[in-house]
Amino acid sequence: MKLTEQQIEFFNREGWLFLPELFTPEEVAFLAREAERIYDANRPEVWREKSGAPRTAFAAHLYNEAFGVLGAHPRMIDPIEQIFGEKLYMHQFKINAKAAFTGDVWQWHQDYGTWKRDDGMLEPRAMNIAIFLDEVMAINGPLMLVPRSQHAGDLKASHDLETTSYPLWTLDEETVTRLVNEGGIVAPTG
Repeated sequence: MKLTEQQIEFFNREGWLFLPELFTPEEVAFLAREAERIYDANRPEVWREKSGAPRTAFAAHLYNEAFGVLGAHPRMIDPIEQIFGEKLYMHQFKINAKAAFTGDVWQWHQDYGTWKRDDGMLEPRAMNIAIFLDEVMAINGPLMLVPRSQHAGDLKASHDLETTSYPLWTLDEETVTRLVNEGGIVAPTG
């Protein structure tokens, strides 16, 4: 799949791009079933909420064939390499469960700041890819993004080890408010 010039310009300006139906409903349903198999497994890569519900499965591309294929799929890789203009590597692969009624919050954070502090990533040349395995609507806690916030650089963050079962470098309310006032909030659904 090739991105259009308009899509690339939008991404460079806004910091996000939504590509609905990149994968077929059948492919997504298969991935959702595989994710459930992973969540049901007793693996150290599956981090859980305080309630025991799955929160995140790390590195699923290394131990699940379907997610291994997904992690190298041209429909995902080609557009990213087109944007960056170079070959890429996988820095992190995770499946976020977002379980209904049992999931803790995901605090406001900047992914690059976490990767820099925890993993030593030198430059913010990274991209997140999210594939909705369930229907995402405004009423069921969608991922929220702050457009153009990537232009703010590496933001000051505090290491939150207590709010949830997942340690995270989080942004304070003042920073988030400023960024939202400048760029708004979007929550892709579908």
